[in-house]
Amino acid sequence: MKKGLKIFSAVMLSSVLLLTACTSNETSNKQKESKSAFNKTGLPIVNESITLNFVSPKAPLAPNYNEMAIVQQLEEMTNVHIEWNNIPGDGYQEKKNLMLASGDLPDAFYKAEFTDQDIVKYGQSGALISLEELIEEYAPNIQKLFERRPEIKSMVTAPDGHIYSLPRAEEMGLSSVPNFHSINKTWLDKLGLKVPSTLEEYHDVLKAFKEKDPNGNGKQDEIPLSFMYNFWTGNFGDMFGSFNMPDNVDHRIVRDGKVIFTAAQPEYKEAIEYYHKWVKEGLIDQESFTQDATQYLAKGKTEAPTLGSYIWWETEEVVGPERKDDYVLLPPLEGPNGDIVVGRSNYSEYERGAFVITSANKHPEITMRWVDQLYEPKMSAQISWGPIGEIYEEDENGMLVNKELPEGIAMGELRQKVAPNGPTAVLREDFGTVVDMEPRAKERLDNIKNIYAPYLEEENYPQIFFSPEELDTINQIEVEIKEFVNQKQAHWLMEGGIEKEWDDYLKQLNDMGLEKLMEIYQEGLDRFNQNQS
Repeated sequence: MKKGLKIFSAVMLSSVLLLTACTSNETSNKQKESKSAFNKTGLPIVNESITLNFVSPKAPLAPNYNEMAIVQQLEEMTNVHIEWNNIPGDGYQEKKNLMLASGDLPDAFYKAEFTDQDIVKYGQSGALISLEELIEEYAPNIQKLFERRPEIKSMVTAPDGHIYSLPRAEEMGLSSVPNFHSINKTWLDKLGLKVPSTLEEYHDVLKAFKEKDPNGNGKQDEIPLSFMYNFWTGNFGDMFGSFNMPDNVDHRIVRDGKVIFTAAQPEYKEAIEYYHKWVKEGLIDQESFTQDATQYLAKGKTEAPTLGSYIWWETEEVVGPERKDDYVLLPPLEGPNGDIVVGRSNYSEYERGAFVITSANKHPEITMRWVDQLYEPKMSAQISWGPIGEIYEEDENGMLVNKELPEGIAMGELRQKVAPNGPTAVLREDFGTVVDMEPRAKERLDNIKNIYAPYLEEENYPQIFFSPEELDTINQIEVEIKEFVNQKQAHWLMEGGIEKEWDDYLKQLNDMGLEKLMEIYQEGLDRFNQNQS
């Protein structure tokens, strides 16, 4: 009996050991299979397709990014499918903030447009993961970028020493002047007028556009001047340069190392008083203060031409290729006191909040390998401007050269439809070696050099990564101040009254903390300048 029990026990023990060994081998094999599904180097990134969820803003004319050929090519290369939640640009910030506040997060935010406050706040809270170890292990293209431009690595490194976001870099020299001012030369010729060089001459031209039916349709439907109020491009700020105080969306400029809040200066007040008279005379399109980009860009494409002059990044995108030659760039205008100044924008050719990975992401290493593909210079060019076959072809040296555009197609509009933009890097030495600069960019550089540069401010406010304490104070004060200033500016331009309200306005700005805000910006600039010396 005992002998039988021993035999039974031995058999049971052997079975358990065999089962354990099988289970162990099965688990080990599954782990090996799981590891082999992800390739640390080479392509594809995974052997079997995997899906990641990205949130991204999109341009007005852009389709869902999965309809773009370059995105489809990336999926074929990597075996990584992106489920895109593409949000129209004008609603993106609000929806992004709601997601972050609720914790309902995607795997990543692409073309993320994260502010410094976003990066610090959500990096410290854990909603965004730190990326430096992932970059070191899985991102050779990003590492190479950091070697080529150490300042970019410094720029994306938060004050706590971590990297929570990836950069975008486009070294073309185009961002210093975002507002090109165009005027209808065909109308000028028809009315026997010359291109104005002073505000007074421009006023008279706008009045003629309004009253003398230059489009010849017998209607007073001409729009003398239109723009996009408080938008990154197409805004009215450089018109204040004729009063020696160019404005911008930050209301912040730098002169001789000193930070100036433009919207509290007497020159700013003088400019608003002056331009209110233009609004009152009907020379400025009142819809300029409320229209979105889609509405604005449609105004240049009406059946009968209606735009006399306008401000935008480029002429062609507003009026279309068929009317481009009707317009010329208006040079900077001399103001009543003899001033001719063009503001230098605070926009950088570098952006630090272009891509972030969230704590909801279960595959951060796959995500980092995917986004690293975008930093290969030739791929960066295609992500920024469009793919080989649609925008580019390769020459005998493998350089990307621009294809001829189809007739009637504007590059600015086509780019929106075929390029997702986002986290990329094309450096100045890549132009002419990796990619040929597109013709409109070359033209823009020439225009900046010949028309605007002689009057361009020497300094601007650089990208500075403030401490969390400084960012908290900026965030508490600046949002309210900007909203107040923008409301007042629009009201005064349309309705008048600045001369009566100015002193109370200045007092309210000071009560809201303007002096403290400018102290922080000045201290940040002083630190930046010291580090550069």
